[in-house]
Amino acid sequence: MPLVWSYSIDDLDWNELSALYAAAPLGNKSPDALKTVFTNSLFKCLVRDDGRLVGAGRALADGIDCSYICDIALLPSHQGLGLGKAIVARLVELSAGHKKIILYAVPGKESFYKRLGFKRMRTAMAIFADQADALARGYVDES
Repeated sequence: MPLVWSYSIDDLDWNELSALYAAAPLGNKSPDALKTVFTNSLFKCLVRDDGRLVGAGRALADGIDCSYICDIALLPSHQGLGLGKAIVARLVELSAGHKKIILYAVPGKESFYKRLGFKRMRTAMAIFADQADALARGYVDES
């Protein structure tokens, strides 16, 4: 059965999405938290294989200036097959017309996004809810 792509969250099982993020692994995100962030995201991309949710991603966007692609998640069984690249490509397509498309990568995955056309930013800054954890995981540095 071919992959089925969806851009709607109308029939999404939030528990299934939460399990996908845990398996990816992108951390433990509660179904309620995922419902909030996906509902507030202008663009969503979901991929099913034989009815099972195997991939997801979203982009926070304002329609003109900035689109922020985030939370690209794939089941381990579907990683390395080009599906992550396809999800990012579709979110980039949906974000066309924005002045800038931004994403931040899990440390160590930057080269993946570089191959998709993203460039390292010199001026990006962040404040994390848990700054010590962000430092330990390599998302920020001391400077």
